[in-house]
Amino acid sequence: MSEPLDATGSSPRARAVIDLRALRANLQYARHRAPGSRVMAIVKANAYGHGLLRVAHALGGGGRGGDGADAFGVACMSEALALRAGGVGARVVLLEGVPDGAELELAARRSFEIVVHHDEQVTLLERAGGAVPVRVWVKLDTGMHRLGFPPQRARELHARLTRCGAVREVAWMTHLACADDRCSDATPRQLERFRASLGDLPGERSVANSGGLLGWPETHLDWVRPGILLYGVSPFPGRDAAQERLRPVMTLQTRLIAVKALCKGDAVGYGGAWVCPEDMPVGVAAIGYGDGYPRHAGNGTPILVNGRRAALIGRVSMDMIGVDLRGHPEARAGDPVVLWGPGLPVEEIARHAGTIPYELLCAVSRRVAVVTRDDPES
Repeated sequence: MSEPLDATGSSPRARAVIDLRALRANLQYARHRAPGSRVMAIVKANAYGHGLLRVAHALGGGGRGGDGADAFGVACMSEALALRAGGVGARVVLLEGVPDGAELELAARRSFEIVVHHDEQVTLLERAGGAVPVRVWVKLDTGMHRLGFPPQRARELHARLTRCGAVREVAWMTHLACADDRCSDATPRQLERFRASLGDLPGERSVANSGGLLGWPETHLDWVRPGILLYGVSPFPGRDAAQERLRPVMTLQTRLIAVKALCKGDAVGYGGAWVCPEDMPVGVAAIGYGDGYPRHAGNGTPILVNGRRAALIGRVSMDMIGVDLRGHPEARAGDPVVLWGPGLPVEEIARHAGTIPYELLCAVSRRVAVVTRDDPES
């Protein structure tokens, strides 16, 4: 692929390459793992940093056909409206629901579905007119203790909501707190609470997030709600995408802008946080926390230079990082650098930075150029 130009006509200093073919492959893998379930693709937070409309269209929101996502999950109204404005006509679920009558009316007009998780939202529906009724997902708190009603209120809520002229139909969901731990008994307990509280009540059910989809088949039910796995990241600590048969979607890359010959005892970067143990080459790569690279990534965090591993040295600054180029005698300014992507799992970088992959992907800043790849299958 030729070097793309940005809006100024210059080549970008750093870029995120988004592989749409990998994205769709991850969706199909989710379908393979949960063949009896419909898929609500979670695209909140700018599709985990991958681009809301870019991802929604790639996953079928623009009418790709039956192999796409069945619905999209977003956090808030602004994300839902952006999907509609971008031509996405698929089902859209507002995972935090609506806060007031104005948003409820807007949700109804735009055919958005809303999650109801506290009493004020039920009252809002009871007081609303029913000119354009909405689909409602009732969220039960089976153990996450964040949003949701006590499970024992399911029958009462069903009765109240089915009497509302503003409600078209009622579905049910809960959220798993420990699905990323395949050894925990929390997930089976949550599922049992969910099933017991609903009994024979009508309405579709949704429990599985990415961890549930991959690790707990019994949670699949009518709908699964994959998020991080769609972007090619393992939901399980200590495991990476390849171990879960996922394909990384984002590659964050830049280039070396300098290679320096330093001497034993030379300190590198702010505060002299790393000292050369011997005479050695040190590279400077054009990326930093101003681009979303984690400031707290420690010395030794892996980096790929010309496709081979090197290591971060010194403190991450706003625009640059230092790179240990011992073992890379051929390295020159202009050589490619990969911060994460295929061959360098973002999960591994997150561990070195003391965070989670979700945060790294969502933190990539607007000054990083975005390049999409959608090569045809070979």
